[in-house]
Amino acid sequence: MQLSRRINQLYRDDANLAGVVVTSGTDTLEETAYFLHLTVRDPRPVVVVGAMRNPSTLGYEGAANLLQAFRVAAHPESRNKGALVAMNDEINSAREVTKTNTVRLQTFETRGYGIMGVVDQDRVVYYRDTLKRHSTDSEFDVFAFEELPRVDILMVYQGATADLIQATANAGARGVVMATAGAGALSGNQREGISAVLDQGVFVVTSSRTGGGRIRSGARRAYGEASANASLRIAAEDLAPLKARILLMLALSTTEDPVEIQRMFQEY
Repeated sequence: MQLSRRINQLYRDDANLAGVVVTSGTDTLEETAYFLHLTVRDPRPVVVVGAMRNPSTLGYEGAANLLQAFRVAAHPESRNKGALVAMNDEINSAREVTKTNTVRLQTFETRGYGIMGVVDQDRVVYYRDTLKRHSTDSEFDVFAFEELPRVDILMVYQGATADLIQATANAGARGVVMATAGAGALSGNQREGISAVLDQGVFVVTSSRTGGGRIRSGARRAYGEASANASLRIAAEDLAPLKARILLMLALSTTEDPVEIQRMFQEY
């Protein structure tokens, strides 16, 4: 939140600033980038960049990536695209990019949708845009709240049990993101756990662990039907569990209306 506030303030204070570059470790880079994508409310770009190799190793690419990031941030066509990730000569949207490999240089990819553009020696070239809401079109104001609510992520696997779901609610989580199998399948007695936390007023977002595809907002699964708070079940659409967690935290900082929160998942 401090980083987002700082960037927003920089843009407010300096009309001549073309863009901002943020360096980040790669392990959580996609989370940082998506949070900035939703909360920096300015048409000018925020470009997040990192390196996969240590500066002491042969073939360190950090300097090249950093130069690419500055070129992207300064490029006029980078405006109104939200936060971008520029690494390995490619530009990806913060909304869709994900780290796909533990060590390879080409680890950051946008599965299913493809890269937004490339950074070549002669110029920056864009091939597509992002149509989901972000930046200037975002309703999330980081100056309006002091902290984000706790939201946890739990995975579905064979034999998974309900107690971990209940433990998150008992520890104070206001939301749980379920990284389900396929298009929303659960395992073991997780259904009972979800019903229990719904009864406690905890939001449950259904996402997929597959890495691609949508969870339909109109789909009705067997779990949670017995709860009086069944409306607190939210479909993540095509957001990965990590991104769904960030959006739910921001959504819960704004409203507790499940209809509004589902709208946010459809629009962002």
